[in-house]
Amino acid sequence: MSAATSSARPPRAGAPLPPAGPGGGSGGDPAGASLRPAVLFSPARLRQLGVLLLVGVLAAVVTGPAGGSDKPLKAFQDSVLDARILPYLGLAAALWIVLALGVELRGAAGRLTAGIRGPVSAAYATRGGPIALNLALLAVAIIAPLVVSTAAQQSMVNDIGIYALLALGLNVVVGYAGLLDLGYIAFFAIGAYATAYFTSQTAMPWHAPFVLNPFFVFPIALVLAALAGVVLGAPTLRLRGDYLAIVTLGFGEIIHLIANNADNITNGARGAFGVPHLSINLLGLGYEWGIDPLPYYYLLLAIIVGVMIAFGRLERSRIGRAWAAIREDEIAAEATGVATLRMKLLAFAIGASVSGFAGVLFASKQFFNPQSFSLQASFFVVAVVIFGGMGSRLGVVVGAVVLQGIAFYLRDKVPPADRYIYFGAVIVIMMIFRPQGLVPSRRRRREIQLAEAGIGAADSLGAAPTGGKP
Repeated sequence: MSAATSSARPPRAGAPLPPAGPGGGSGGDPAGASLRPAVLFSPARLRQLGVLLLVGVLAAVVTGPAGGSDKPLKAFQDSVLDARILPYLGLAAALWIVLALGVELRGAAGRLTAGIRGPVSAAYATRGGPIALNLALLAVAIIAPLVVSTAAQQSMVNDIGIYALLALGLNVVVGYAGLLDLGYIAFFAIGAYATAYFTSQTAMPWHAPFVLNPFFVFPIALVLAALAGVVLGAPTLRLRGDYLAIVTLGFGEIIHLIANNADNITNGARGAFGVPHLSINLLGLGYEWGIDPLPYYYLLLAIIVGVMIAFGRLERSRIGRAWAAIREDEIAAEATGVATLRMKLLAFAIGASVSGFAGVLFASKQFFNPQSFSLQASFFVVAVVIFGGMGSRLGVVVGAVVLQGIAFYLRDKVPPADRYIYFGAVIVIMMIFRPQGLVPSRRRRREIQLAEAGIGAADSLGAAPTGGKP
């Protein structure tokens, strides 16, 4: 074999990379980590700078002095047309440079570690790396409430725990099956009002002739919410895309309006009072979950872990592969024999049942009224799934922790009506710089990488399912 032929052969796996020439990134300059003007001022980077500057202006207006009917432009004049906007613009520019440098350094690291990444990744996958990581995260979740304030504990139960469970259920619909459900909070309301109906004679004007322990309401709420999902899905799941989203949005608003206006049934805007706490009494051993948030937190944590394990097995099953096929290309899936309507109904029913289950926990923990099931709450659950990573069980839990952590931080600093501005800005930035979410699933990460390389689209790749670990 000639020298020319042997020199054209690609290097073997694990071999050190040859040094690149002056224009490469593997030579003396480690992977081109310096920011070249062509990279820094590319059209994509300039668009990112524009978005960040716009977010900085918006933050200056929101955090600045408020306007009024006599001076409606006061907020704009005292924020944008003032020196106080300079720190916001400077922070936006600094973030822009850091992000650009991060991309360059990531490329450098990728080129420098290309020879060892494969063996290390294989060792991580085969030597219990994912299990160790999950156990470490579980240990953090167990210890975390013991080192925070009581107010933070309440937030971990009422906000993070409940919304993490809701996001796990919606992830089945949006992440696994690819169906956009904007009225998901309606099933949450069904579970909560079912709890008030069956567990108390005084919570609502309309109540059952008998009283049940809230634990016995769990299966009832599961069945009622799943049936509601089937009833909603049977006539509407033949629709796709935006049409399905509009129908589910209307369903969520119908449930919210019924809860708010049916005074003789739901107690209207006054909400449900006196729903008993969860309690057990087995063989003389009794325990009641009271106002202390810690017992509720650990119960929620156990439920979330169980749901994550169950959904992981479900994703790797034939049903999960059918959902993946529907999400990638419904027409092709139907042509290959997948019962698309039945599989979509199953996804809707499973997601709805988890939401109803969360409604029981929510109702037994605190007072609730129709505002707990507003359109904003439904959008927030969707935002948690997108922010954390569609199709990733760990991702949606992390998304709930981060977004509700932001909400907890802003609680005493920003009026409630203005908090959604910050959430919107966070989602916009996430969609620009990390569209796959905080902790994407392996499938979603691969789809984004191929789409960025110009191979297919991020939402419609005809790839075979690869399994389900987040």
